[in-house]
Amino acid sequence: MFNFFKKKIIPVVHISGVIGNIGGLRNGVTISSVENLLEKAFKIKNAPAVAIIINSPGGSPVQSSLIYKRIRSLASKKKVKVIFFVEDVAASGGYYIACAGDEIYVDENSIIGSIGVIYASFGFEKLIKKYGIERRIFTTGKYKSILDSFQKQKLSDVKKLKSVQMEIFKNFKNVVLESRNRKINRKNQNIFSGGFWVGKEAIKLGLVDGIGDLKTTMEKKFGKKLKYLVIKPKKSFVKSILSKSFFSKEFVDTKKIISDIIAYMESRNIWGRYGF
Repeated sequence: MFNFFKKKIIPVVHISGVIGNIGGLRNGVTISSVENLLEKAFKIKNAPAVAIIINSPGGSPVQSSLIYKRIRSLASKKKVKVIFFVEDVAASGGYYIACAGDEIYVDENSIIGSIGVIYASFGFEKLIKKYGIERRIFTTGKYKSILDSFQKQKLSDVKKLKSVQMEIFKNFKNVVLESRNRKINRKNQNIFSGGFWVGKEAIKLGLVDGIGDLKTTMEKKFGKKLKYLVIKPKKSFVKSILSKSFFSKEFVDTKKIISDIIAYMESRNIWGRYGF
């Protein structure tokens, strides 16, 4: 009798940040960091859908793929619909993960796309030559020292890298075509150019389904009697103690701090591509 008046529970999972391991100052998004959250969300009985809020400029293609597959596996097993909501950006690996949704909703100002693969490095061969530094490398394989930053770029290295990138790009493209199916504008080759678009343009291209925030969209779909259950990660006692003591005398590790600062700068560079 009273079940009619019961509120439907919507599990909500947040996926935010650069995808992959990026250092200790800021944790990246990995399968190990979100798997428990996803499993808890899909365990909620009688949930009409699982909502996932994403805000990511991309990162590791492997971690993106693993998270995508885990979401689809859980959705298929539990027979639950998955609805994604994009905040600032879902680009590159961020969009890869969003493709795990049965539907994707964005804000008018959300940035979507960047379907492609990127590799970036520096060339220091002229710098070390200027200071009379000799680079010595001993390997047992032709490609073991591929794309070494302290040696002159080789055409064979670039060709090898391109072949690897094309394989990853093909996998990414297939995921987009399969997940968006008839929704995507397959005739528009710009979709797979690495370009990115703002909300309404992304809708026209079929990359997303519409403009909408979590509560407004869910109420339209499932009625107003909804309860949102945000699935949050547990913060361990040890981690909380270490984070408080990170810069104390006992815990200072100069090399680690420098490494973390570099990792942080790299993550900011990824966000910076989209103006954030």
